[in-house]
Formats: sequence, C-alpha cells, structure tokens
Amino acid sequence: MSALSLAFDTQRLAEKYEELSSDRQFKQGKWLIEELNLVPGERVLDVGCGTGLLAEHVADIVGPSGFVAGIDPLPLRIAIANRKARPNLVFQVDNAYDLTEFAENSFDAVYLNAVFHWLSEKEEPLQQIRRVLKPGGRLGLTTGSKEHPNRLLQIRREILSKEPYNAFPESRSGYPHWVSVPELVWLLDRNGFSISKVEVLENVIHHANADAAIDFSQASSFGNFLGHLPDELRESAIAEIKDALEALRTPEGIRLEGCRIVAVATRK
Repeated sequence: MSALSLAFDTQRLAEKYEELSSDRQFKQGKWLIEELNLVPGERVLDVGCGTGLLAEHVADIVGPSGFVAGIDPLPLRIAIANRKARPNLVFQVDNAYDLTEFAENSFDAVYLNAVFHWLSEKEEPLQQIRRVLKPGGRLGLTTGSKEHPNRLLQIRREILSKEPYNAFPESRSGYPHWVSVPELVWLLDRNGFSISKVEVLENVIHHANADAAIDFSQASSFGNFLGHLPDELRESAIAEIKDALEALRTPEGIRLEGCRIVAVATRK
C-alpha cells in the first residue's frame, strides 16, 4: 500500500475509531447496506471491517440462518471487532489482496465501506472479490471522490508540500488513493461487474474544533494522516494544520465539505 503503513495503528487509535466511526462511517455504511437489499439467510463478506460495527448490523439483517465474515489487515481493530463475534458473525485478520481463505462462489454480497481508497492497486482486490461472489452476487462500496477532496485534505497537502515536510516521499505521494467516477466505472467493468448504480453524494463532516478533526483523521487513517513524519516534525505539522483549521471555525464548529462515491454492481 504505497505510502501507507499498517504499523502506525495503536490501541488508542483503534479505540478512538470505534468511538468516532459510529457517528460517521457506520451511518454511511447502513445506507450502503440498504442498497444491497440483503435478506435473511445470505452470506456476506465485509472487506475492511474495522472494529466491526457495520458487520454486526449486517449479521442482524441476515439472521441466524445467514453468515457474515469481516476481514481487516489491522490486528488491533480485529481484536475490538471480535468482542462482537457470534455464531453467524466472525472476524479475522486478512486483506483484500488475498481472499483465498474463502471458496469460489461463496458469498451473496461483498461490501467495502470507506475502504476502497485505501487500496493502492485496485484490480487484484476486485478480481478476488469477483471470485468469491456467487454469479449475480452484489458488490457495494463507498469511497471518497478524487474530484471533491474536503478542506482538511487540501490543507494537509498544502502544508506537507512545504519544507521541511516535503523531504519525505510520503508527503509528496499524497493519500489516500481516491478515484473519480469514470475511473471507478472503468475498473468495475474491466473486472467483471455490471454496474447497477454509481452516485456522487455530498459528504459533510462537522467537528467541534481542530483537535477533533485531527483525531478523526488520525483514527480513520490508522495513523497515516501524519505518521510518516518524525516526531518533532509531526508536532509542528499538527500545529500548522490546527491553525489553518481554526481559521475555518464558526460558532457551530468546523464544517468540512467533500463528496463520496457510492457504487453497487453485480458479478457478471
């Protein structure tokens, strides 16, 4: 995952993600799940399940006769997810690039909620997902829009482009690996999916202050927001980002506007 490291995650970040994602990624994920029209008895794979909040919701939908598997490459987040495990809901450390743990044609639906942009190379995961889906099985995903980055990501990019931060390759490469709608349509079609829906939706996040905005970004990026910088530079970069964010603050807090792409497709 070019410029992204799994080693930056910490117990604090994992616990913070569990706390903060319940009001953001989880809510967006529930909307995605509605689009997949899941029914009792179906088998579902959650790729990049994080701490398991959405997978737990899906397990309630498919019921005792169904089955949900959640995978994530971050052991600390899977440890939290395992607190939610039950007979029809299991979690394991794994990643989208190797789904050989699962048999061909073994799932009715697969979804990636706020995950696709963390995959630097996207065709292999899509091919893996197609393999484990049953013919006609559904794929759902939400991801950030390359063409509509929120203001915090713009601020980060601007600050890290300056000295001394730009001496670090990760600063120049940017993050995450966003796609545009045309790119996503091309990827899905090329890798054996028929698209049912692709939609760009407004994605507005409110933060009480700059600290809250940075906490969320650190937790949701598993430490990659600024984790590549040495400690002393990381602190100065945080200070600069805070100053820029506070300039946007109103009595209602800091409003960060962007867009997300929602896509639903079926295996050809």
